[in-house]
Amino acid sequence: MLMQILLHTPKWVFAVFVLLAWLGGRQLVANRIGLNRVLVMPVAMAGLSFWGVVSVFGDSAGALLGWAVAALVLMVLVLRRPLPPTTRYDAAARQFEVAGTAVPLMLMMGIFFTKYVVGVSLALHPQLRHHAAFALGVPALYGAFSGVFAARAARLWRLAAASGAMVSGARAA
Repeated sequence: MLMQILLHTPKWVFAVFVLLAWLGGRQLVANRIGLNRVLVMPVAMAGLSFWGVVSVFGDSAGALLGWAVAALVLMVLVLRRPLPPTTRYDAAARQFEVAGTAVPLMLMMGIFFTKYVVGVSLALHPQLRHHAAFALGVPALYGAFSGVFAARAARLWRLAAASGAMVSGARAA
């Protein structure tokens, strides 16, 4: 059955997987990233996870609320954690120096595989969309991923803002 599922998976899904694996893999090594680029991945991943909820549950208030609550809870929890001690902000270059980590890769793969498994599950059992546990659990999982991504970016922006150089650098630009 697994082979049939893979054979019926559209080819573009494998391309998305490879792209996300490559993007996440790049995060495994220490990196320098620009101030604005810090926002790109969380916005893209939040959009992908939100689309995952809307594509399955439409504008269901319960599903959207579950996504938002989980995102908010995880965002608050991650915002409480300090940045790794090696994280630096270079105000002159408007760039962060960040240590390598597997967290972005795990989050991207989490969103991807959640979307894939949900799609396959609904293709095999369309009635799942009406089960309460499914309708609450899936949006909450998507929201949790989004909250972690957003908080990780917010911690970096907070570091830049604390340096005071983010505002003066933005005026100079």
